[in-house]
Amino acid sequence: MLINKLLYLMLSLVLLTACERLGVPDPAKEAALKEADAKATGSACRHAGRAIEDCYSLNPDAARAPVYAGWKEMNDYMRENTMTEVKPIVVVPASASASASDSEDGDASASASASASGKASASH
Repeated sequence: MLINKLLYLMLSLVLLTACERLGVPDPAKEAALKEADAKATGSACRHAGRAIEDCYSLNPDAARAPVYAGWKEMNDYMRENTMTEVKPIVVVPASASASASDSEDGDASASASASASGKASASH
């Protein structure tokens, strides 16, 4: 009788460890994944030479605290190792440039990026 209970307990433990394979969501893992993703986004923004405000506007779904933590971590790393920014080649999406067009400088940069993208697409 004791052996049956022990066997039943071990079998139930084995079956419960496979919950991830059944598609049962784990909120702690999802939160950790989102935080790591936001931190990587902030780090990539700093490496590309973007200001933290630009990073926030380009990634509105990312949590701000981990984005800032990643940005600051990469900033410190780049200063310690005397690294320079890698300028992005990708054109800024229209939604991000539309928010920048509220200021006078934003209007000039939006038209400049639009003309630059027109020249880039014409050359391809």
